[in-house]
Amino acid sequence: MSFTHERIETSIPWLVVLVLLVVSVGGLVEILPLFFQQSTTHALPGMKPYTALQVEGRDIYIREGCVGCHSQMIRPFRAETERYGHFSVAAESAWDHPLLWGSKRTGPDLARVGQRYSDDWHRAHLNNPRDVVPESNMPAYAFLADARLDGHDTPAKLRALRTVGVPYVDADIAGAAAAVAGKTEQDALIAYLQGLGIALQGVN
Repeated sequence: MSFTHERIETSIPWLVVLVLLVVSVGGLVEILPLFFQQSTTHALPGMKPYTALQVEGRDIYIREGCVGCHSQMIRPFRAETERYGHFSVAAESAWDHPLLWGSKRTGPDLARVGQRYSDDWHRAHLNNPRDVVPESNMPAYAFLADARLDGHDTPAKLRALRTVGVPYVDADIAGAAAAVAGKTEQDALIAYLQGLGIALQGVN
């Protein structure tokens, strides 16, 4: 049977099979090499993993849906780098599980938000965003200031992260519960936000 252009276009089964084949090959050629490049699989030199409090804060960030409105990926376009800073590189997120990159933005990108604002600014913003950004449509998260962390699950979280390559040592895991005990969920979220982008600032 000859595969002419016309025959392929008029046969839906063959068209579907060949499109899937082309997409699969293209995907393998584009994506597979990334798993073997040090620039995408190894962290930046001098980079440190999140503290126990930041790990809890990241989980709260995900739980509250912050990732749905705030991307953590600055694209290599002048309009973005002038506003947000250095474009995002894969190595700075080598220890992020799950990865929170994305380009959907209802609010500003947070990849470089670390240490741009004080803890007090973040508290005011979380309690009532319109107190510091009048045009904001972000919901208030004042309840986070009343929710206390007990640290019961924190060591297990660090152990799980260590199994996927995050370089936590036994002392990090042993001290994880004490590091977060008595802290509020707001404290944890602010600690996480204050750490975003610091690794890249420190090594570039």
